[in-house]
Amino acid sequence: MGSLFRSEEMTLAQLFLQSEAAYACVSELGELGLVQFRDLNPDVNAFQRKFVNEVRRCDEMERKLRFLEKEIKKAGIPIVDTGENPDAPPPREMIDLEATFEKLENEMKEVNTNQEALKRNFLELTELKHILRKTQSFFEEAEFHHQMQDPALAEESHSLLLGDEERGGQPMRLGFVAGVINRERLPMFERMLWRACRGNVFLRQTEIETPLEDPVTGDQVHKCVFIIFFQGDQLKSRVKKICEGFRATLYPCPETPAERREMAIGVMTRIEDLQTVLNQTQDHRHRVLVSAAKNIRVWFIKARKIKAIYHTLNLFNLDVTQKCLIAECWCPVADLERIQLALRRGTEHSGSSVPSILNRMTTKQSPPTYHKTNKFTSAFQALVDSYGVASYSEVNPGPFTIITFPFLFAVMFGDAGHGLIMALFGLWMVWREKQLMNQRKDDGTWSIFFGGRYIILLMGCFSIYTGFIYNDFFSKSLNIFGSSWHMANISDEDIKNNEMLELDPNVTAIYTPGSPYPFGLDPIWNMAENKITFLNSFKMKMSVTLGVIQMTFGICLSLSNYRFFKDPVSMFSVFIPQLLFLMCIFGYMVFIVFFKWIVYDASISYKAPSLLITMINMFLFKFPDSQDDYMYSGQKGFQIFLVLMAVACVPCMLFIKPFFEWRAHKSGKRTVRVNGATEDTAVIMDQDEGEMPPRPPRGCQATRKRRSLI
Repeated sequence: MGSLFRSEEMTLAQLFLQSEAAYACVSELGELGLVQFRDLNPDVNAFQRKFVNEVRRCDEMERKLRFLEKEIKKAGIPIVDTGENPDAPPPREMIDLEATFEKLENEMKEVNTNQEALKRNFLELTELKHILRKTQSFFEEAEFHHQMQDPALAEESHSLLLGDEERGGQPMRLGFVAGVINRERLPMFERMLWRACRGNVFLRQTEIETPLEDPVTGDQVHKCVFIIFFQGDQLKSRVKKICEGFRATLYPCPETPAERREMAIGVMTRIEDLQTVLNQTQDHRHRVLVSAAKNIRVWFIKARKIKAIYHTLNLFNLDVTQKCLIAECWCPVADLERIQLALRRGTEHSGSSVPSILNRMTTKQSPPTYHKTNKFTSAFQALVDSYGVASYSEVNPGPFTIITFPFLFAVMFGDAGHGLIMALFGLWMVWREKQLMNQRKDDGTWSIFFGGRYIILLMGCFSIYTGFIYNDFFSKSLNIFGSSWHMANISDEDIKNNEMLELDPNVTAIYTPGSPYPFGLDPIWNMAENKITFLNSFKMKMSVTLGVIQMTFGICLSLSNYRFFKDPVSMFSVFIPQLLFLMCIFGYMVFIVFFKWIVYDASISYKAPSLLITMINMFLFKFPDSQDDYMYSGQKGFQIFLVLMAVACVPCMLFIKPFFEWRAHKSGKRTVRVNGATEDTAVIMDQDEGEMPPRPPRGCQATRKRRSLI
């Protein structure tokens, strides 16, 4: 199998970076995206590494940006995303970013605090306005009944409004409190007042028509205005405690209409002034958030890139002079020149005069797997990697999945109409991928669909093909070429008198031999009573055939791996038994499917044995007594041989390779030496035979010539 279907050749490299140029070099390598750094400080705590303070500063910047993003979304302001991908800013720009974020956060917190206080004052004034209005209507209604001398209400209104009642010859005056309470708490509030005060209070309440805004949460809350009349300080104290327990807000309410009117005028004036200040505050907050929304995506990218760079620098080692950083990384051999150019650019951007040095190292440790992908193959590769990543230098099944996955989906889906819709949807995403990519929608479902746009397109195209094979277009058949079945010898009277007619393919007038429907299934099967039975049998046999081909292909790929790694043990103890086991059981099943299709035509189809019964009897060693019941001569002996061969393959797959692995481990043959180093060590590789590797920069001494990789 060629290198096209294998992972990229990787090598372990050692980097010597001047401290001043390390940030810029790592930034360039990160933009390149071709290296994977190893942690050279595995025993050092994360809080004891050199650049931990810079990482914390980046975390703080991200926290402030998340706070701003939350405020922007709460205000309903769209976040502008132009698709720009800025480079990581230099370290000195980090201070400017921190100052900008600090200023925006403090300003937003101050604006939010002021706005919350203003909204709280506005809510209190609004509630007081409703109290003055509703209580005035209470008093006016009671006064009206009193003036009309209503027998039922005259005495009550006189005692409540005038406060003069003769009890024991002594005058008595009633007090009252007014306030606002949440609507859902009002029924329980009334019951508690009645029970606690033993019915010695008089409560009037009415609902506020418009909901009020909670200054903390911003939710709309429905509230009610109430007024409670009572006698004596003891009841007054009890009523106030109950109001406090139910979180009811009490407000001062004058006793005379003139005072209430005067207070209402003052409250309305204050509400108008407060509304003006609130509008100005809201406009200022909106302007600040709109300005932040234009840059917040770019700020997020910059902050995360800075954090990633410092996190990577924490993986490096410092030399003994503290002037050079030493790193080890895996990188593709084919891209070493690009990596060298990136290091050169980073050194130039930093202004350092000492070049960065990259030395290749040799090691026996297995490198990481790296597959080059593009916008077309990335979705298929991600699909394969979700099941498992191939080991280094193994055959990559990703390129084969480009065809096999959409085709097997189409075998299951199999509708040309629905496949056409799917193909058009995928084609639309591919056609407008640049515009859709720039939109960067946050919807996770849409991201999945857009990422798999090429998969959807191919699945739709293959579904159109299999839909024509099944002659299924929106669950309807298409009679494009004309059916091969005819009703020449069937009269109209037979059609009228019989609900169902049986068409015999052996009759030439009904079915023309040698002239089947040119492409796909004959449309007459859509009208047949046994349509489900026939199609299920056909599709099941076809699915089994394709599944066996797919499994056989996978096993053959493993042979390519064994040959590449020169592993004869796996070749003879895994590949051959697996292939024999598959062929002896499932391969034989596919064989008898095709054998039955070819040998048994319409004239002798009634003699054809059941494939399911044949396979069951094959494993139970139950065979028919008559020679006429066999599909071919020698079937009994051949099937016994296949079963015994399959059974013999099982212990070969289970025991032979583990035995050789155990024996190799016991004899210690796994410690192979390469260039004087064991498989668990790495040494710097000579650039040319007899030539020493480049020396580290002056003042930079490597802490080790050999380093353990585990």
